Amino acid sequence: MNVSLKVIREQAALAARELCEKAKLKSGQIVVVGCSSSEICGRKVGSASSPEVADAVFAGLNEVFSEKGIYLAAQCCEHLNRAIILERAAAGDREIVNVVPFPKAGGSFATAAWREFTDPVAVEEIAADAGLDIGGTLIGMHLKKVAVPLRLSIDHIGEAILLCARTRPKFIGGVRAHYDETLL
Repeated sequence: MNVSLKVIREQAALAARELCEKAKLKSGQIVVVGCSSSEICGRKVGSASSPEVADAVFAGLNEVFSEKGIYLAAQCCEHLNRAIILERAAAGDREIVNVVPFPKAGGSFATAAWREFTDPVAVEEIAADAGLDIGGTLIGMHLKKVAVPLRLSIDHIGEAILLCARTRPKFIGGVRAHYDETLL
């Protein structure tokens, strides 16, 4: 890995701050994060899980999101069917499932979230307001129906590609419909 843990944490915090600003996120909203620590280290997804790297990313993101009252939802890897780890308060009426992530079954990032959250739970799916995909983890299944790509000032965390999205309400109606510009 060519980047220090300090730099990874700073990159994650920068991405979180810019996502909050560009997606106009508000307190109580949810951001889904998929994170491959292997990709951050320049390796193939799922091949070199690094709890230390995941901890650095989680710390950078959580610092920003928690101060803004935004819930972080950590997507597990495919071995747990991409289940979501989040605070019980964010789960609402979603059905809780019984699984605890570990680095090789859930992923290092979801494991960090489980360990660091105050009252973690797992759910099978959510419809998040925005998302950060770090390393090609395919978070789209956990975003609201209309996802809009966002470009940030950075496009990598470590060596992993960073893709971001916000969501917006669907447009309905026809040629005579009018839309609320603040929801775009």
